[in-house]
Amino acid sequence: MVNWISVAAINLAIAVSLGAFGAHAIKSMVNAQQLDWWHTATLYLFIHALGLLVIGLLIRLGYATYVSAWLLQIGIIIFAGSLFAMTLGAPRWFGAITPVGGILLIAGWLWLAITVFKVSK
Repeated sequence: MVNWISVAAINLAIAVSLGAFGAHAIKSMVNAQQLDWWHTATLYLFIHALGLLVIGLLIRLGYATYVSAWLLQIGIIIFAGSLFAMTLGAPRWFGAITPVGGILLIAGWLWLAITVFKVSK
């Protein structure tokens, strides 16, 4: 059984680290578009890691399922990961998988809405 609160905390630590790296280390090494990709990836990582923290708490309280957590985590990896990779030099076609991550993030939130609605009936 995965401890989603711990996973969320790790994601948040990674978000802080990568945000600082983007603000200081790579700022002068990449162009404006790449830096924008980095900022977008960091923002989405932060927001969804916080969401994952809440979902972890809801799982413990019996209001949510692991499906929402997995969808968010895989979505974070694909969405933010592809943007980070492109910033660091991955080919532009790599961005074609970014929307897959976004769809998984949306699915995770919708699954949470459905499961919480079912539990609250």
